[in-house]
Amino acid sequence: MLKPVHGLLTIALSLGALTPTMYGADFSQRNAETVFVLSNDNVKNEVLTYQLGDDGQFALRDHVATGGLGSGGTTDPLQSQGSLTLSGDHSLLFAVNSASGTVSSFKLRNGLPSLADTEPSGGAFPVAVTEHNGTLYVLNAGGSGAVESFRIDGPGKLHDVTTSKVFLTGLNSGGSSISVSPNGQWLVVIEKASNSIDVFPVHSDGTLGTVVANKSVTPGVFATVFTPSGQLIVSENQPNGTDVSSISTYTINSNGSLTAITQSLRTFGDGNCWNAISPNGKWVYVDNAGTFTVAGFSIAPTGALTPIANTILSTLPDGATNLDMTISGDGKFLFNLQSGAGTIGVWTINSDGTLNPQEDIQGLPKTAGFNGIAAL
Repeated sequence: MLKPVHGLLTIALSLGALTPTMYGADFSQRNAETVFVLSNDNVKNEVLTYQLGDDGQFALRDHVATGGLGSGGTTDPLQSQGSLTLSGDHSLLFAVNSASGTVSSFKLRNGLPSLADTEPSGGAFPVAVTEHNGTLYVLNAGGSGAVESFRIDGPGKLHDVTTSKVFLTGLNSGGSSISVSPNGQWLVVIEKASNSIDVFPVHSDGTLGTVVANKSVTPGVFATVFTPSGQLIVSENQPNGTDVSSISTYTINSNGSLTAITQSLRTFGDGNCWNAISPNGKWVYVDNAGTFTVAGFSIAPTGALTPIANTILSTLPDGATNLDMTISGDGKFLFNLQSGAGTIGVWTINSDGTLNPQEDIQGLPKTAGFNGIAAL
């Protein structure tokens, strides 16, 4: 992975009205695009909410404390993807508080988060969360490394599942990403230190089975996300050389092993640690943080990847330090965190997957340790 830069800033967009959800959130009045950012502050961790005004500009609408402490730091101190994450039905928002070892849940109403609960994460230094069908999984990267499970009730309260903890494969294994397959059968964790793609079977009650550790043939694995049809896409920040970062896709076999579909396709840049898949499953975009570019690939129904246009779809100013990224729920917009510039980059997505740059969202401090980005 890219040592000088990594980062996760989380943003969540609401583009258009959403229907009521299983947790009872009311989205009927929400009509403004909304961006959530996790401050990761080590004095008072907060979720900052920006909304689009009639003037076409995003402005800070609210800031809500998480009830915990972030890690602080400068650029990408968490080195993870998923520190601020939406529930599958987009009614709840979840945030990690790495310094205090807790996780927070927020109800979303009219695009604004309201703190519902803050609970111990079940381990040390939580860096990422994911949710499926009312179960929240928290990745704790510190110490022995572990995944803890929580049941989520209607008001958004978190209830630790007794004896649900599962451990990673070794001490300080560098857990950086956690994701659940769309059918709920598999949970996947990336371990940076051992270059492993860990696959856990998910039982019918949401608890996890024994890990199957798959060693990546390509060095530098960092983030993993499932396509809507269930293929696994992995970003690989190869540590040596120039413009050698890559991206791969896999299928998960019935025994938890992986079979490569596309292996180590070049992103023509350095520092590819994050990726975002369009809701329709047609495209995946990656940030080459070390060379300040955005690359894009088409996803075939089989999961095979091919470059969009000439692979590099946008070039940012030197020093932008473009980190984590996300796509709006309607698939119209791509966003990324530009830590070095203190902005959120915005693009519209064309029908062929190419990008048109829009005006950046301004006002974030430069290199202030913000981590996480996600979109409604």
